[in-house]
Amino acid sequence: MKDKSTLPHVRILMSTYNGERYLGEQLLSIYAQREVNVSVLVRDDGSTDTTHTLLDKEQAAGKLTWYTGPNLRPARSFWHLLKTAAEADFYAFSDQDDFWLPDKLSTAVAMLGEPDCPSLYFSQTQLADENLNPLPNVQLRPLLTYEEALAYIFVGGSTMVISRAMREILLRYEPGYMQMHDFWVYDVAQAVGTKVVFDPVPHVLYRQHGGNVIGLSAGFSYRWRNRLKRWFSREHIRLRTAEELLAGYADMMPEAHLALTQRVAACRHSLRARLYMAFVRPLRTARAGVSLSTRFAFLFNLF
Repeated sequence: MKDKSTLPHVRILMSTYNGERYLGEQLLSIYAQREVNVSVLVRDDGSTDTTHTLLDKEQAAGKLTWYTGPNLRPARSFWHLLKTAAEADFYAFSDQDDFWLPDKLSTAVAMLGEPDCPSLYFSQTQLADENLNPLPNVQLRPLLTYEEALAYIFVGGSTMVISRAMREILLRYEPGYMQMHDFWVYDVAQAVGTKVVFDPVPHVLYRQHGGNVIGLSAGFSYRWRNRLKRWFSREHIRLRTAEELLAGYADMMPEAHLALTQRVAACRHSLRARLYMAFVRPLRTARAGVSLSTRFAFLFNLF
């Protein structure tokens, strides 16, 4: 058996909230990761079930470290973890209710390379029911471009692994607006031109159940209803994200990325900018329907 101290150190960042039903199984799958040295840091986001009891037991056994705080909801809870965590070679976000295959982290680390190179890994997930039986999958075929990242949200944080150097880039700026931590991490990585790796092979069983914060098993009509709901709430998720990227990373962006981000941000107050993005310079994505809906969103100031 290899000496763990010689293996890449991956720090797992997990936010829990009333996770008693599936948390133990997920932790076992993390402890079973091969060819990496794993440490687990958990922040509980105000659970009222027996999650604390389970975490106390695991901490007493030396298997993890945990702390609690006020209910921040997932995005800010994970961000707090990212800021609080001690140094490691790599960092991985973990949901409380999935199941990781034993090669999840070793595969990610091998594809990322050196921890001092800013990089991000994410992968396809395998949808599963409550008992981890496979379900029909939603296949990702991303272009892995910055304009696609600006257009829509498709990255699963539970598959993400980032390098030490990528964490340093992320922590240089804390956005005032952040819908979800994983969307923000991916957008920053693409905006500044770091190494982004997509693995089409699933290494995570993404459990679908009634308590999911965000699920992927919903059908076409549901996704469109949800998209329209977001648009007409006038939250302007993508436009506000572009504004935050400019505030935090304009000096790190390649020239083309900076110009595109400025053009998108201008759409808040400029009909001319919206017409340009809708008809002259539409954002290209891997999904034709998303590209078309993005044009619509720009045209009617819903982006």
